[in-house]
Amino acid sequence: MSTDRIQIFDTTLRDGEQVPGCKLNQAEKLTIARQLEALGVDVIEAGFPASSPGDFAAVRAIAAQTREATVCGLTRAVEHDIRTAAEALRGAARPRLHTGIGTSALHLNFKLHLSPDQALERAVAAVRLAKSFVEDVEFYAEDAGRTDNEYLARVCEAVLKAGATVLNIPDTTGYCLPQEYGAKIKYLADNVRGIERATLSTHCHNDLGLATANSIAGVMNGARQIECTLNGVGERAGNTALEEVVMILRQHPYLGLDTGINARLLAETSALVSHLMCMPVQANKAIVGANAFAHSSGIHQDGIIKHRETYEIINPHDVGVADSSIVLTARSGRAALAYRLQKIGYDLEKPALNAAYASFLQLADRQREVVNEDLHRLMEEVKVLA
Repeated sequence: MSTDRIQIFDTTLRDGEQVPGCKLNQAEKLTIARQLEALGVDVIEAGFPASSPGDFAAVRAIAAQTREATVCGLTRAVEHDIRTAAEALRGAARPRLHTGIGTSALHLNFKLHLSPDQALERAVAAVRLAKSFVEDVEFYAEDAGRTDNEYLARVCEAVLKAGATVLNIPDTTGYCLPQEYGAKIKYLADNVRGIERATLSTHCHNDLGLATANSIAGVMNGARQIECTLNGVGERAGNTALEEVVMILRQHPYLGLDTGINARLLAETSALVSHLMCMPVQANKAIVGANAFAHSSGIHQDGIIKHRETYEIINPHDVGVADSSIVLTARSGRAALAYRLQKIGYDLEKPALNAAYASFLQLADRQREVVNEDLHRLMEEVKVLA
């Protein structure tokens, strides 16, 4: 079965950095950009150059150091933004300008105070100007998730004629259900003349916890680029998590979709972003959370010890995690205790294990977790009792 390549567009350094308290300095941005390139992302959205002198300088520095990935700069549909971003990207081996405008009735009426035709004209003018600087121009239709599909198709068709190479269809407020978002992508794929000349892109937010599901629905209906961030960082409830979409596609090969990401660097990259952004990863976060491969239930532990795939659909080594973790608590059974004791040098016969287990349960009821030091002390006590 042939596999379609899904481009990974990482916006950790732009959308991700918009999280309050997560400001990065230029050296930190360069460090993350190098790691993203090693990870294998296709596009690094390095920032919004017109927003500040610091962001301009950071985008320019990232453009200068990056040789394999495309480097992208965000703009509004404003001449000053586009010219500034083009200047920042001048040293890039593969530059992309990312420009756009709001398209929903809410944005047109209350934010932009433009008619649909006026917004369309501004979108076309922005793409034409961007195209005068770079060949690769991505257009975003902000709040596309709440935009009428017929009007959205008109805008997409017009910017395609003006030279856009990528059409970004953001669910800016995370409002869409997966079937709605997938249907929107399919509508555009079926109804925009010239769509075969461009790449449809998903850009989903997580306000209702649906960013990853919506992104997958998008690529299943014709999108071939996913815009995402490490650890799902981003404004409000965050963006689509890079590690989640990468591993979903890899764990479901029958979809015929995959990325070029080196998944063995996911845990390392997640930890780097978390550290530099001072943004802890929740323990139960999929793929990269501390508990993603941890087991404390006796039933689960017994299954994992006998055959890992009984309770793990991903091999932890595949995402750069050293091993599964058997965590000893009051919910753990004899199999888990025997497993951990063997790991630290105690190979017990059944009678001795039963005695140790009875003492273990008393200890486990008094504390949240039993660690190796506790087990050594426990074994000394069991020997005395014996």
